[in-house]
Amino acid sequence: MPLRKAWKSVPKPARQLISLVIGGTLIVVGGLLIVLPGPFTLPFVFAGLVVLAAEFVWAERVLERTKHHAKKADPRKLFKKKPPRENS
Repeated sequence: MPLRKAWKSVPKPARQLISLVIGGTLIVVGGLLIVLPGPFTLPFVFAGLVVLAAEFVWAERVLERTKHHAKKADPRKLFKKKPPRENS
C-alpha cells in the first residue's frame, strides 16, 4: 500500500482540496449527463461521492444514505408481473 501511505503523507488541507475538486467534478459531470445525451449518469455521481467520502464525513453519510436507498430501489421489482386481482 505505498500509494495509500503517500496519500496520507500529503497535508490534510491539500488532500481535502484534491478530493473536493475530483469528487465535485465527477458529481457535476454526472449531473450534466442527466440533461445532455450520454450514458452512465449514476456511476459518475457515486464515484464522486466515494472520492468525497474518503476525506469528508458529511459525504460518507450521504454515500451511506444513497447506498441504503439504492438497495431499496430494486429494478427487478419494477418489471415483475403482478398476479391479477380477483374481483369480489
